[in-house]
Amino acid sequence: MTADRRTVLRTAAKLAALSAAGGLLTSCGSGAPRRADTGALAAHPGSADPQHTTDPAWNGGEGPVSPAPSTPAEPQPDGGPTPAAAQTSAPPTPPVLAPLAAGTPYEVVYGPRTGKNVALTFHGSGDPKLALALLEAAEQRGTKVTVMAVGSWLDQQPQMARRILDGGHELGNHTQNHLNISAMTPDQARAEIAQCADRLQRLTGSIGRWFRPSAAQYATAMVRDQAKAVGYEHVLSFDVDPRDYNDPTAAELQRRVLGSVRGGSVVALHMGHQCTIDALPAILDGLAKAGLKPVTASQLCA
Repeated sequence: MTADRRTVLRTAAKLAALSAAGGLLTSCGSGAPRRADTGALAAHPGSADPQHTTDPAWNGGEGPVSPAPSTPAEPQPDGGPTPAAAQTSAPPTPPVLAPLAAGTPYEVVYGPRTGKNVALTFHGSGDPKLALALLEAAEQRGTKVTVMAVGSWLDQQPQMARRILDGGHELGNHTQNHLNISAMTPDQARAEIAQCADRLQRLTGSIGRWFRPSAAQYATAMVRDQAKAVGYEHVLSFDVDPRDYNDPTAAELQRRVLGSVRGGSVVALHMGHQCTIDALPAILDGLAKAGLKPVTASQLCA
């Protein structure tokens, strides 16, 4: 009788643990409601840049990594919490973003030209050691940047999401696999955006404010519609493309950036390239000499 009673109690506890685990997975997969931004600046000019091409340094990624299924822990004889329940961590706290200026367009190409702020934005992928070196180089100068992360990179390097935010930088969505999103069907494009948004939500508590299309400077009408459906209130384009993915010398990259940037510019750079790390100090010096201040994309549009 004692053995049978103990078996019944263990079975009931296992069912309770499984029910609790199922509820946790459901809540983790749901997106949090997003606050509407008030929002001003240069909108999509209406046509794609014919000179902007797919980054040849990107290999397309290997797609999303499915998490290993969890095994419910054996309930404790005294009816206390199971080890699995005891180890459950609290959901991440989403970053606090300042409201954007009234009139900010859905697709931002550049900020106010009368101002002295510029936004340095970085495609988030590649060797995490190079990504960390770039963040540290920026932080040594008190510079905050905006990283548009590729979802498959976050699958491989999940720690980078919090590292970017903890450094005071901004994090956005650059699709799951960095393929040519403009050539996809609407359903395919939405999946590319939604999968990266899911990674950001689970890792940071927010899908981020900004979406940037992959392999394109501007978002097509179809891509804009799919980004809106996922929950993005703004697309972040750019007006300065120094093509650092071609690995020019640091001096050449510095010349390309400083020769094109002006007040309000959004500069598109890339993590994972040593030339970008090497050129960053000189770029920051050049911006300061020109009276320009690097800020995040949200600060540019505030």
